[in-house]
Amino acid sequence: MAKRPWGMRELVAMGLAWLAGLALVQRCERLPTGAEYAALALAFLLLWLWRRRHWLALAGGVAVLAFMQTAVRADLRLMPELHPAWEGRDLVLTGRVDSLPVALTGQGGVPGWRFEFAVEGVGPTGTALPPEVPARLMLLSYQGLQGTQQTRDAPSITAGERWRFTARLKRAHGLANPGGFDAELWLFEQGLRASGVVRAAERLQAAPWWSIDAARQRLRTAIREHVADPGMAGVLAALTLGDQNAITHTDWALFRDTAVAHLLSVSGLHVTLFAWLAAALVAPLWRRSTRLCLRVPGPLAARWIGVAAALGYALFSGWGVPAQRTVVMLAAVAGLQTLGLRWPWPLVLLGAAVVVTAVDPWALMQPGFWLSFGAVGLLMAGGGETGPTWRARLKAALHTQAIATVGLAPLGLICFAQLSAVGLLANLVAIPLISFVVTPLALLGGVFAPLWTLAAWLMHALMAWLRLLASLPGAVWWPPAAPLWAQGLALLGAVLMILRLPWRLRLAGLAMALPLLWPAVTRPPAGEFELIAPDIGQGNAVLVRTRDHALLFDSGPAYAPGADAGERVLLPLLRRLGVHRLDMLVLSHRDGDHVGGAVTLMQALPVGELRSSLEDSHPLRRAGPPALRCEAGQAWAWDGVRFELLHPTPAHYDAALKSNDMSCVLRITSSAGRRALLAGDLEAEQERRLVRREPDLRADVLLVPHHGSKTSSSAEFLAAVQPRVGLVQAGYRSRFGHPAPPVLARYQAAGVPVVASPACGAWRWQSDAPLSAATCERELSRRYWSDRVAPPLPQAEVAGPEWPGEEGW
Repeated sequence: MAKRPWGMRELVAMGLAWLAGLALVQRCERLPTGAEYAALALAFLLLWLWRRRHWLALAGGVAVLAFMQTAVRADLRLMPELHPAWEGRDLVLTGRVDSLPVALTGQGGVPGWRFEFAVEGVGPTGTALPPEVPARLMLLSYQGLQGTQQTRDAPSITAGERWRFTARLKRAHGLANPGGFDAELWLFEQGLRASGVVRAAERLQAAPWWSIDAARQRLRTAIREHVADPGMAGVLAALTLGDQNAITHTDWALFRDTAVAHLLSVSGLHVTLFAWLAAALVAPLWRRSTRLCLRVPGPLAARWIGVAAALGYALFSGWGVPAQRTVVMLAAVAGLQTLGLRWPWPLVLLGAAVVVTAVDPWALMQPGFWLSFGAVGLLMAGGGETGPTWRARLKAALHTQAIATVGLAPLGLICFAQLSAVGLLANLVAIPLISFVVTPLALLGGVFAPLWTLAAWLMHALMAWLRLLASLPGAVWWPPAAPLWAQGLALLGAVLMILRLPWRLRLAGLAMALPLLWPAVTRPPAGEFELIAPDIGQGNAVLVRTRDHALLFDSGPAYAPGADAGERVLLPLLRRLGVHRLDMLVLSHRDGDHVGGAVTLMQALPVGELRSSLEDSHPLRRAGPPALRCEAGQAWAWDGVRFELLHPTPAHYDAALKSNDMSCVLRITSSAGRRALLAGDLEAEQERRLVRREPDLRADVLLVPHHGSKTSSSAEFLAAVQPRVGLVQAGYRSRFGHPAPPVLARYQAAGVPVVASPACGAWRWQSDAPLSAATCERELSRRYWSDRVAPPLPQAEVAGPEWPGEEGW
């Protein structure tokens, strides 16, 4: 009996099996061992031999193959790991600038640039790359360094150039917080296995004129020279070059809040438009040549030249996931038409996803992958025919926009943890304006530069409309995090809502989305409190929640102008937990690593009361909420939990002590007597005086004073507190050497385990549970790309400044 040829069922099963195998790898905490690889190979062989009996065996074999090849590629990408012995040391690196430099501003307002660097050699003579140093790095370079004179408008470092840098490196390490940005995954996806700061530089060779990097750099420079507004120049660079880093942080926030951020990239629509223009220009010219038409029919030639133009544009614009997907789909459609085949659109879309993930298996981890394919799938599934009249066309356009807005809302909420209520109104104007007017003008500006000025003027008008929408009450909604089952149910419900189904089924789809939109929020029971110490780098910020109240002790550091722990860590964490109001913000003292995120928090959330040791003239005391100064003896109770301030006393304000010694010290006590003591940056002398003032300082959890500095955690203080756990919030390889080895030895001698945020990530504990039940985010969310942090190193081995702003890109 003849074997039946593969049909649609087999092709769909193999495509889905491929994606499932890739997804399974991304959930692994570690990659397979040699023995496990052998077992996978045996399973693949058996399934392959069994494929003739049943198509499910073939699908299983494809899933195993996808899992194996992705794991092997991940192993190879992880191999060039920076050896700990090279961290914090000055290394001479020779190589090539491998990306467009991104403008940034460091601490103190010093301008600089961030860029990817392909290392060719290490040492003054540029010897071969040792295995302990990765081949690709993320580097920062600032003004004032020997050999570099950078300005924002004319950077001395440009893409494609060869340089010799003296740089100080550290491993690919980021912050670990619930629902936070995974910088380690981002670095892994980009193939960047270490980061560093340039300390000296020497240009060796200019970029070749013919390189893509040099051409992209010249075009970006030309845009900045012709468009006076840096923000608008950044938008045009994003639309033409795919350089989304050129968009300012403020503008990104506006685009995100109005749900038009998907338009500010080289999207599938832009690539398709470029391919269509190329085909439209080539077709009439091709038909003029009888010889060419006899060799290749005009429509066929125009079709494949359009695909080639789309590929060239996608490569020039950075080869993002939407561009990849569009090029693959255009090539698939062109190939099917050339072969005379007619595949249904779901199979074409699935085939494009398989090809994209075969090229880049980690595209599956990018929100853009799901949003891009989801948008195309929804429009294909729910779209209708366009009528001949303008009313019919307008109706079809509104229908398409409604499908995109409703269908992608759950997916956008899952990916970005927010929902724009004004997204439909914003996109009704933004989609046609950006896609069909601004983007073509931006592209044609490369030929006739004044068109960039017109495009910038139109974007100014659009930005005014978006700001008006964003200022409306309830324009953006941040629901709490929902469980996985609610996310999956909402995605299925979105599909039901946009399909042409009876209204009963559509309403059922709306009901299925409700658990995602209004998830249940867990809170501590009455009389108990929850303590969360997020991973914020070098600084302090601790969230304390009772049943109906929330208090934040300190607000973390400012990483760079416009980037702080409030915006990057604390606000996402609070919104994920369903905290939309702070009943009290306590700022222990004036140091920047404790108050850096306060302004952002007070602008974004209602704050009931501010308590601090700040001087009366400090700007934060006039920022909005009622401000009181911390004084020993102040106490209050929330939901059966007692809060007490133990330091400073009124006399300390008169004595004009230094900032650290004025730190507010807060004690929290549950109804069952469990305690936490938050000590700010209190130093040894004031610790001893506090011991003499307070008869009972015992606490279960101690926020280690001054991040573990050797000027704090005196023996007398530890003996009085007798903590069962010490928490250290400090930066990874902090230049201050926190926590200091003598302090760690003191805690060890007292039998107190120390939990440091670089190794733990966010630490979470509820007072009605044993301390052994406390969780570390790095353990909960560990994946094979996660950094395995070494124990704290002695201060003598810690060197090198931290990246201003590295805590999230």
